[in-house]
Amino acid sequence: MDDVVVVGAGPVGLWLAGELRLGGASVTVIEPRPVPDPHSKALTIHPRTLEVLESRGLAEAFVAEGVPIPDGHFAGLETRLDFRVLDTPFPFTLALPQRRTEELFECRARELGAVIRRGHRVTALHEQGVVIDGGEILRARYVVGCDGAGSTVRQAAGVGFPGTDATAWGWLADVVLDSPPTGGFAAVTHARGGLMVVPMPGGVHRIVGSDRDSVQEGRPGELTLPELRARVAAITGSDFGIRDPLWLSRFGNASRQASAYRSGRVLLAGDAAHMHFPAGGVGLNVGVQDAMNLGWKLAAVATGRAGEDLLDTYETERHPVGADLLVHTQAQTALMTAYSADGQALRGVLSALIATVPELSRQLAERLSGLDVDYGTGRRVPDLRFADGSRLFELLRGGRHVLLDIAGGAAGHDVPGDAVRVTAELAGAEDRADWSTVRAALIRPDSHLAWSHS
Repeated sequence: MDDVVVVGAGPVGLWLAGELRLGGASVTVIEPRPVPDPHSKALTIHPRTLEVLESRGLAEAFVAEGVPIPDGHFAGLETRLDFRVLDTPFPFTLALPQRRTEELFECRARELGAVIRRGHRVTALHEQGVVIDGGEILRARYVVGCDGAGSTVRQAAGVGFPGTDATAWGWLADVVLDSPPTGGFAAVTHARGGLMVVPMPGGVHRIVGSDRDSVQEGRPGELTLPELRARVAAITGSDFGIRDPLWLSRFGNASRQASAYRSGRVLLAGDAAHMHFPAGGVGLNVGVQDAMNLGWKLAAVATGRAGEDLLDTYETERHPVGADLLVHTQAQTALMTAYSADGQALRGVLSALIATVPELSRQLAERLSGLDVDYGTGRRVPDLRFADGSRLFELLRGGRHVLLDIAGGAAGHDVPGDAVRVTAELAGAEDRADWSTVRAALIRPDSHLAWSHS
């Protein structure tokens, strides 16, 4: 019997599998696809996710392969959000196809000892685990559904998925361009619609957009190459010589969130817990951060190092983040599809505000990047540097708590026995007003604060 069965070998399930193994739990991942999906729904890795990767020693490999982009956007407004002002070692978004992210995550999970079984489908839950392929019982103490918006695990557990159906549609294509925009990148938005063109490895470009005709009732038919050319030309005045499509797809603005992230021994993460319009490219990132929050907790409970009540904090902390995600993407969708004269005027006013109010721009960038997530006492801790030359994210790579203990300030506080202890003072503490007086702090394996003492 495994400690955990993870259903779904997308980026969320694979990252979770690695975290569970890092925490000592046995895990099997079940995935119906016999081979990884060659298409990449997601392309953007945000700063907070890069911090997560750095705290496990993986960020360097991702940055080496991806394309850093020093800004982002809110609702496709003309004024871009400058990520270079953010307090992070990674003040940029990273363009990297999801399929490569999954390859790197799977390699890590396997190296840590996770078992990944492809070509098998979970058909039901069982009191001792899950049923796969309609007959075999795979026994496990816990089951985590990372199996997408149509999650079999969520439905089998009887967890509701309330929300709204799609009323607007976008389109996406990975194609070859004979006449790409200057620099290979373009972002255009006006009353007829908006789109982005982003270069990808292998001489391919990703085109993603929406237009006035995409706001309608009912799901449209399959996207065709002639239709794509016409839509792109209507927005930009050129179809860029689109040819040889590798992937043509549509996506809608349906917004739903699981009514619970935990139902007994069943938990949900990623798209199984929340679905939304992909505004800002945050979906993969929020899902990986779900897994980061859940992984160390579930491993501790499964291996007997913590009580069951620790699992309740997963829903307490991450459900509000998912709810905020829906609000944020719904607001962006409303602005992105505001094609009327009034709507365009509103977009212009907001774009001007972002350009002239640096604090507004910074707050939007922090929210989009995931750096603003705060679990109450469990706020995100930056990559603190210590007088002995060590860094917090380096010390977190073993998946253990880190105790910052200056002059015995941790005495009398609850500290896990395997915590990494740092007795050195902060380097440059005067530059961090909220840390300059801290005498002790316990930092969780997901780099959020457990407690601090001044």
